[in-house]
Amino acid sequence: MLLAAGTVLLSETLLPSASKLTVPVVSKEEPSAPAPDMQPADRGKSSDKQTQEPLSYRIAEYHMNVAYTPETRQLKGQQALSWENPGTVPVQEIYLHLYPNAFASKKTTFMRESGGKLRQDEATADSTGWMDLLSVKTEDGEDLTPRMSFVQPDDGNKDDHTLIKIPLSKPVGAGERVTLKTEFLVKLPQAFARMGYVDDFVMAGQWFPKVAAYERAGTRGRTEPGWNLHQYHGNSEFYADFGLYDVKIQVPANYTVAATGFPVKPAVTENGTKTYQFYADDVHDFAWSASPHFVYVEEPFSTPQIPGVKIKLYLDPNHQDLKDRYMYAAKKALSRYSQWYGSYPYSTLSIVVPPPGGSGAGGMEYPTLITAWGADDKTPDQELERVVVHEIGHQYFYGLVASNEFEEAWLDEGFTSYAEDKVMEADFGATANLPVESSYITSPNALRQNAWAYTGHDQYAENVYTRGKLVLKAIEKQVGTKNMDRIMRTYFQKWQFKHPSTKDFQNVVEDVTKTKWDDFFNEYVYGSMMVDYSVESIHVKATGSKGSGPYESTVLISKRGGNSPEVPIQFHFADGTVLDKTWDGKESSIEYKLTHATPIDWVRIDPNYSLILENKHINNFMQAEVNTKWKLRLNLGIIQFLQAIFGWVAW
Repeated sequence: MLLAAGTVLLSETLLPSASKLTVPVVSKEEPSAPAPDMQPADRGKSSDKQTQEPLSYRIAEYHMNVAYTPETRQLKGQQALSWENPGTVPVQEIYLHLYPNAFASKKTTFMRESGGKLRQDEATADSTGWMDLLSVKTEDGEDLTPRMSFVQPDDGNKDDHTLIKIPLSKPVGAGERVTLKTEFLVKLPQAFARMGYVDDFVMAGQWFPKVAAYERAGTRGRTEPGWNLHQYHGNSEFYADFGLYDVKIQVPANYTVAATGFPVKPAVTENGTKTYQFYADDVHDFAWSASPHFVYVEEPFSTPQIPGVKIKLYLDPNHQDLKDRYMYAAKKALSRYSQWYGSYPYSTLSIVVPPPGGSGAGGMEYPTLITAWGADDKTPDQELERVVVHEIGHQYFYGLVASNEFEEAWLDEGFTSYAEDKVMEADFGATANLPVESSYITSPNALRQNAWAYTGHDQYAENVYTRGKLVLKAIEKQVGTKNMDRIMRTYFQKWQFKHPSTKDFQNVVEDVTKTKWDDFFNEYVYGSMMVDYSVESIHVKATGSKGSGPYESTVLISKRGGNSPEVPIQFHFADGTVLDKTWDGKESSIEYKLTHATPIDWVRIDPNYSLILENKHINNFMQAEVNTKWKLRLNLGIIQFLQAIFGWVAW
């Protein structure tokens, strides 16, 4: 806690007092403070926090003041950013992400690629937002503002201002630090694509000038140290280095604020405004939300793997009667993930429920803070729990492992979707319908590629979420549940706080299984394969006298996609006899010649739908005698697949 106190003193020195960031007076009478405002400061996991080793390499350190003006939907902020060069060569420039500029016009890279749509969201005339970096100065007062220039390393789009380059007057040597003091102004859009406002609700995500990630040699296979530079794209999310944050947030006096980290002291109300101060370390982002209508609920929670965490709900009034459902889902998710992968190391977890119409800000993850779906429906279905479980899963694969979501989004989204399914099945009885989900994969693409390389959000989502999850399920199918649990835990334990790559995950799979997985990863991860085995033909001839039995049935099975080590095939004869065989699937095709008293009636590949990555079930089935009028192969193939659908619980 002394470390947190030190950062508070530093922020007072580097930044203007929060009281100088004024917003219009909301009320002359000070309202009674909501529950979270009256609390003493959280103390983290340990009173000896200052003696503990950092969990991460804290490359970035932020001290920020920000004031929200509801009349203009603007954030006015000051920031002191201290950045350490983690590499081995001098660095001559700093790069900052100005994410709100993605919403500045229809010409930005984000808007061009997304078409103004994200998930169920569609931009409106009020979805315009921007960030002005008003000034940048060194600690010595040198003005670097004239040196700034926007850069577009991915597409050269001069109308995109989401990444800015700031040349320094002197290089930052290896292991040295530089401090930049900035002033900035943000116009929030109407809630769209993870951030913005809905009436008097605010979701401030990606709201401050954020230093780009700098990768050391060896990180994600990199041979030389350097910046990882990308614009804000229609499909991409985020990637940053770990650090610490000390943030003062000023809002109208009747607002309650939820934020990353924990409050270092009770909120202070003065002149119609209220100022909160939050601190977080070993995180790579900071987000906050504010509303005068939050219904606040808090419960402590601990398990053998979690020493203690405060679960904080910031509910929309429309969902205040659902607090037990939110809390139950949060506890189950935290408990399971900590049991399976490793302890949740932070002292708080905040869940923000956006108001009706606010799903543009919903379903998103930030360190120690998630947003649920908007509260439009007063009696939501199990999607309420699923979204909470999914976003808390991101605390592990986005928050702690901290993959590069620009370039390897599946390491977050696919892994989180896999973990989400396990919780939903274990604690909510919702079993994923894998055959149906595999059929969604109509445009398979490599998983390890830049997020914007996918054609549109649908292709991005079906690959990095669904196909990524199915790849993990396919590995589990081959190695068994216990070995898969070991793989996932080993991967998390080895790579938390270290920004791993797909190759790092493959190495873990190989270390645990003592087997090479190059073929599998080349086909399904680095490549765009799916499994596709087809019954090509059935020929029957009588071998007895006068055209009677026994009968010789010849069946041709072909491989049209990637490999599977076991391909179950079921042969059904006219007398009801069933014969099951397993093909190793190595060759491009195999021909079976079977002699039986009666002819083959039909053949089915994968009768129990065990081929996780099979996405074209329609050609898995063929009947020997085809009714040409009704095209039984097609109809019966559909029937067999529909039987699988209705035999499962769809997600």
